[in-house]
Amino acid sequence: MSKHQQQPASFLERLIFNNRPAVILICLLISIFLFYQAAQVRPQTSFEKMIPLGHPYIQKMLEHRNDLANLGNTVRIAVEATDGDIFSKEYMETLRQIHDEVFYIPGVDRSGLKSLWSPSVRWTEVTEEGFAGGEVIPQTYDGSADSLEDLRSNILKSGQIGRLVANNFKSSIVDVPLLESYPDPNDQSKLIKLDYQSFSHELEEKIREKYEAQNPNVKVHIIGFAKKVGDLIDGLVGVALFFAVAIGITFVLLLWFTHCFKSTLAVVITTLIAVIWQLGLLHTLGFGLDPYSMLVPFLVFAIGISHGVQKINGIAMASGEATDALSAARMAFRQLFIPGLVALLSDAVGFVTLLLIDIGVIRELAIGASMGVAVIILTNLILLPVVISYIGIGNRAVKKSREEAAKDHPVWRTISNFAHPMVAPISVVVAVVALAGGVWYGQNLKIGDLDQGAPELHPDSRYNLDNDFVIRNYSTSSDVLVVMIKTPSEGCSTYEALSAMDELMWKMENTKGVQSAISMVTVSKQMIKGMNEGNLKWETLSRNQDVLNNSIARAEGLYNADCSVAPVLIFLEDHKAEILSRAVAAAEEFAAQHNTDELQVVLAAGNAGIEAATNEVIAASETTMLIAVYAAVSIMCLLTFRSLAATLCVILPLVLTSVLGNALMAFMGIGVKVATLPVIALGVGIGVDYGIYIYSRLETYLRQGMPLQEAYYETLKSTGKAVLFTGVCLAIGVATWIFSAIKFQADMGLMLTFMFLWNMIGAIWLLPALARFLINTEKMRAKA
Repeated sequence: MSKHQQQPASFLERLIFNNRPAVILICLLISIFLFYQAAQVRPQTSFEKMIPLGHPYIQKMLEHRNDLANLGNTVRIAVEATDGDIFSKEYMETLRQIHDEVFYIPGVDRSGLKSLWSPSVRWTEVTEEGFAGGEVIPQTYDGSADSLEDLRSNILKSGQIGRLVANNFKSSIVDVPLLESYPDPNDQSKLIKLDYQSFSHELEEKIREKYEAQNPNVKVHIIGFAKKVGDLIDGLVGVALFFAVAIGITFVLLLWFTHCFKSTLAVVITTLIAVIWQLGLLHTLGFGLDPYSMLVPFLVFAIGISHGVQKINGIAMASGEATDALSAARMAFRQLFIPGLVALLSDAVGFVTLLLIDIGVIRELAIGASMGVAVIILTNLILLPVVISYIGIGNRAVKKSREEAAKDHPVWRTISNFAHPMVAPISVVVAVVALAGGVWYGQNLKIGDLDQGAPELHPDSRYNLDNDFVIRNYSTSSDVLVVMIKTPSEGCSTYEALSAMDELMWKMENTKGVQSAISMVTVSKQMIKGMNEGNLKWETLSRNQDVLNNSIARAEGLYNADCSVAPVLIFLEDHKAEILSRAVAAAEEFAAQHNTDELQVVLAAGNAGIEAATNEVIAASETTMLIAVYAAVSIMCLLTFRSLAATLCVILPLVLTSVLGNALMAFMGIGVKVATLPVIALGVGIGVDYGIYIYSRLETYLRQGMPLQEAYYETLKSTGKAVLFTGVCLAIGVATWIFSAIKFQADMGLMLTFMFLWNMIGAIWLLPALARFLINTEKMRAKA
């Protein structure tokens, strides 16, 4: 009779197995409710969920949101003339129709919509009689050759070349500011949140497809946060396909492993129930799925399969000793529930540490993953053994399990040498060298984006090709860092304020990575030059306040209503982390030198300001999060094994995987950002399962008096093969992500594949070697 047969049944075991029909009925009722809730889950995200709301930059940006027209969440539509230039009747008519069509798309901030057809886009020139000006496209425009020539002249005098009009005159831009929430057309008292997927589809159907078909000489390019997120959400369909492929692969491999169709089906179905429960709970609590949290259902499935394999393996082994399916299920439950519970609680606590990061999407991912782990306790640790107690394990699987237990295994015998006194030191030395190499190369790991455009998408994606078109044809890129100059009311037009802006612009324009800078100073200098017969000597700031007041009259949008906030727009070459940090450092240095009670230089707004704030939060949170996740997992192991040595045996292989994972990210050119930071924590959380299962079984055999190497051999014959299978199976499943159309999911697939495999290898290879040095087997035998 085995040790676990001799152990008395716990209260929980009696409660579950003495009330099996009630357990199944409760799970069925929960499933019906949560299946209904899961069916209503929809992709959703928002601009504010993607940014660190607690960061000073973001708080200042939101504080002055109404003072910074068109500098928040915007989309830019570049309308290209593929043959000729924009000065044709057909092109201008198409541009007008696009402007009008965009005006009526829900979610557009119509007051800020800007194109050549906007009345607010004006030209100015100096004549013998003084200043002259007007709308770039006047009311008299009729598409004739003369009016098109006037249009060309007006554009040249408007200052919009490189901004709204391409440098080569072959395209122009429609700037589309967006509202996060807008009034319901049917009930103006209600607000509707902007649906990025629907908005992206409207841009495709009503703008790109419609007008490219209508005018073959026009090509439309669309960029902006909303368009990028819309494309990412569309990519979720492909992710669902990968999920289906992963399920198929897992089913086939699990069937090969168990040699039992019904138990394989039970594992897969109970794990899918866990996934659906998790999705249902998400919707019940008011959350949805965004492109970044699509990782969670995969993780829930992966963790569920991992524990399901251990359960089926344990029941199959117990079936060799038990008289019926119920006894086998109870024996396996008695043996594996505590290790499984500890592993899952370690997962959950590890995921909860992601709440330390002040970014909405990461916090929602943490909540979703923690809920997923919680439901696995019910579905895979409780429901699965109960189901198997009814349907049993197939005779072929039981027979195979008995044969495996009885015969010698050359492969496991060879692997057990990792615990040999001669081999263990070599393993530890190799691990130390790998750790040192990983730490050294991991220093190349960067925070933030390392590529132009949208790094979440592949370089050849339509969005990134559109972004490349805008970068190549316009002087003002889509990456804008906005620094705000704050003064008392009516103070932004003083010489002191304008002089500070001028000095800031000069400093930033001479910072590597900055294309250009624009502020009300730009307009003021032009106007002062114009008031002095266009003489270049006068293109400077005047100390006469009346002159300055007149000079900024046409600087619309470059200061707020009471002239207390004036933005300086700094256009960057791209949003790579290096350029962002350099530009922000220069602006911060300037602010430190020039801030007074009367004048404040405040950072930051614009998409580059948001990126910079996000990078700072991630840089500050990365180490804290890793310390927290390892501390949490270590405490769980200490509480379980009541041994520092055992905890080190489980944790140190995970540390090696984390370090090597960082080195791999540096080698692959993957930066630490919103999309990749959670993978680091999740990899630790999932990886701890392997070590806990192996050490729990190893400890059992050591307490029975076996030598370490023999105890490890017996561990490999039972739990070890399940760990090996799980690591390979899950790695194959997530490896399908590498073929995703969404690059950040491909990156996460690569990282998770590496972590699943290395955590498994670390548990099988390094754990026994560490045990050779850290575990006092004589003391354990004495306690037993």
